[in-house]
Amino acid sequence: MERSVARKSDTPDTARVDHGRRRFIGTAGLAAAAVGFGLNAAPAPAAEASAARPAAVPRMLPGFKSLKQIDAGPLSIGYAEDGPADGPAVLLLHGWPYDIHSYVEVAPILAAAGYHVIVPYLRGYGTTRFLSAGTPRNGQQAAIATDILALMDALKIPSAILAGCDWGARTVNIMAALWPDRCKAMVSVSGYLIGSQELNRTPLPPKAELQWWYQYYFTTERGRAGYAKYTRDFARLIWQLASPNWSFDDATFDRSAAAFDNPDHVDVSIHNYRWRLGLAEGEPQYDALERALAAFPTIGIPTITMEGDANGAPHPEPAMYRAKFTGRYEHRLITGGIGHNLPQEAPEAFAQAVLDAGKA
Repeated sequence: MERSVARKSDTPDTARVDHGRRRFIGTAGLAAAAVGFGLNAAPAPAAEASAARPAAVPRMLPGFKSLKQIDAGPLSIGYAEDGPADGPAVLLLHGWPYDIHSYVEVAPILAAAGYHVIVPYLRGYGTTRFLSAGTPRNGQQAAIATDILALMDALKIPSAILAGCDWGARTVNIMAALWPDRCKAMVSVSGYLIGSQELNRTPLPPKAELQWWYQYYFTTERGRAGYAKYTRDFARLIWQLASPNWSFDDATFDRSAAAFDNPDHVDVSIHNYRWRLGLAEGEPQYDALERALAAFPTIGIPTITMEGDANGAPHPEPAMYRAKFTGRYEHRLITGGIGHNLPQEAPEAFAQAVLDAGKA
């Protein structure tokens, strides 16, 4: 696979990596998505339907060396671990609707470089569980960030390199902005993603609003019921729309989709999107943090932001957030049809960004 790297600087869109990814979604992919959502699709011809098909050969997928569990704050957090326990710590945070396997090929690269790699399931995913049935299944941004702070405390990690994508990127942004002493450096896909309910009340142009269709769907009880009934079909569609050129197979999707069987996944996901629009209350214990975040604080730790050239999910342009990073900074555009789930689609490029961000 051919790769080329251009020059690097602290201005947007200056580093490019070509991964030569092949194209994926066409008529067949969209038809599959339609079937998954109960939409009408043309039936296969009878002769084709009756033709004998060879049995699929199971494909062996990479996995994590170690999966562990630890109580931290209101949660029992499940996490993958790799690398030497006495190495410098790196925390890798996944997004929605993905899971820790966004980093299954990133973690070994960092571990081989001597890093102690921690990849936790966020609340509502995988083996992470609430310790009390009475704890609100809250998905607001400050709650997720304090979960990671509690995890670092439980693991006795005073500071770490933090890296993330989607919800994970927003979480590492918050950590770096509010607790910079706990963050040695940061890698953030799609840049600066800290939000506020007030900002989210501002209407966007129609084309931009269209990209957030699922957010509005989730504000309805029909949407909640639909996501609960068709969680995997919904997630697969989001993967396809957000990464239109990523040729993931069923085995790759199923490996991550198992994390959505978490009993709190739907509640946390729906609350997250409803809270963003001011349609669900947060918890009072996070009010002070949310007020601080609503001021959109700058981030002064060493940072590399990244973007895929085929990201089909809503995301800001790099020039919009450049001023939010006041320390050592670089932006990298990863080319070759790389979509929203950048760590899994371009693991070598993501791992290199983590290594470079952490350099003294």
